[in-house]
Amino acid sequence: MTKTIAIVSGGMDSVTLLHLLKHKGHEVEALSFDYGQKHRKELDFAWLNCGKLGVKHQIVDLTAITPLISNSALTGSEEVPDGHYTDESMKVTVVPNRNMIMLAVAIGYAENLGFDQVAIGNHAGDHAIYPDCRTEFVEALSEASQLGTYNKIKLATPFTDISKSDIAAVGNEIGVDYRTTWSCYKGGDKHCNTCGTCVERLEALDEAKQIDGKSVIARLTV
Repeated sequence: MTKTIAIVSGGMDSVTLLHLLKHKGHEVEALSFDYGQKHRKELDFAWLNCGKLGVKHQIVDLTAITPLISNSALTGSEEVPDGHYTDESMKVTVVPNRNMIMLAVAIGYAENLGFDQVAIGNHAGDHAIYPDCRTEFVEALSEASQLGTYNKIKLATPFTDISKSDIAAVGNEIGVDYRTTWSCYKGGDKHCNTCGTCVERLEALDEAKQIDGKSVIARLTV
């Protein structure tokens, strides 16, 4: 049985990843991160899904470093923009080196437990905007992790080459209830449906209806 630490934000991608790992028979523990994000509400949804699946879940407090990574609309004073996720304006939602910080903690935890790998739910739609979601980054970090740990901890990124719509199709196939996920970056009580993540969420859920989730799962390695 593969032993995996899953990074679970509470959003569509990471919650689908969590369900997929359980579906594939992994032994799973989950980490979420409070880094001072405006949309901290997402952590409640991470907790909810881990509870439903019987997965041990911990929230790591990174708020001490929030001032060091405040050059982002998610952690600083700038407003989260509306508009499509691929628009130039959405670059203001990049949190400096966020995935590297989270993955470093998760890799250390995996090594501490004697686990095999850390899994993260980055996908092909992230590549244009987020440097720490790109294939080159995750491959390099996986190699560094294996070099830097006795247990040769790997980085699992099964969604790197597929779209968010494909991810939603996978989730539909394995029973993810997307009503129990949170995407909006604005930190309100409801999804605003106008920010980039909300727009992308709605598009993905609609497009997933036309995608065969079984065929996508068959292509995934995790």
